[in-house]
Amino acid sequence: MLAKRIIPCLDIKDGTTVKGTNFVNLRQAGDPVELGKHYSQEGADELVFLDITASHEKRKTFTDLVRRVAANINIPFTVGGGIYELADVDRLLQAGADKVSINSAALRNPTLIDDIASHFGSQVCVVAIDAKETSSGWKCYLNGGRVETDKNLFEWAKEACDRGAGEILFTSMDHDGVKTGYANQALSLLSDTLPIPIIASGGAGTQEHFKDAFLKGKADAALAASVFHFGEIRIPELKQYLCKHNINVRLR
Repeated sequence: MLAKRIIPCLDIKDGTTVKGTNFVNLRQAGDPVELGKHYSQEGADELVFLDITASHEKRKTFTDLVRRVAANINIPFTVGGGIYELADVDRLLQAGADKVSINSAALRNPTLIDDIASHFGSQVCVVAIDAKETSSGWKCYLNGGRVETDKNLFEWAKEACDRGAGEILFTSMDHDGVKTGYANQALSLLSDTLPIPIIASGGAGTQEHFKDAFLKGKADAALAASVFHFGEIRIPELKQYLCKHNINVRLR
């Protein structure tokens, strides 16, 4: 059985790490290079770097910052934000990313998934989905949660998978930053219906929430930000806790 992964996430705005609640009310959380180095040393399995305003501001991801983070870590590194074409992917891979995460650009131009998968391999392409549960089901959102689309979470995740996505990074916008647990019911449905790994995002507040994401949500990885950035949960202790609950994780 593959080990479950613990993934800290660096949400980047104006070159610094930030964290908010329900995608708003952002506060500063530290230097991305130092945080990345710290998580790499702490035993994180991967690191995700999301330039959260790049798509909204219609610009490219900060390549130099990606390069500096990559130089200070020795774990797989996923970068997202402002990726519109294959040249952007190539630029970020050259800067040290191992994978790219696409969200708004994939919703607007789904063939971007096919192109990345065929040029670089499915393992490079992570499709991130920001979704919110509405009266008409789970709807996907663009531009860092600013714009609702008519795309259904589960239909879009299946299409992304069929087009060649290697993983789905699902963030429940209602759970983001409120620390009451992940959207385990939706996670479980995604995990049951798709053959590719599902990364849980949005809602981590306690060690138990990670356990539930793996056992109830059947997630392959759990991503979190503020609980790690502000020292509320330490990765070595979290992994020991998960191990005691018979969840297979990589220990140092």
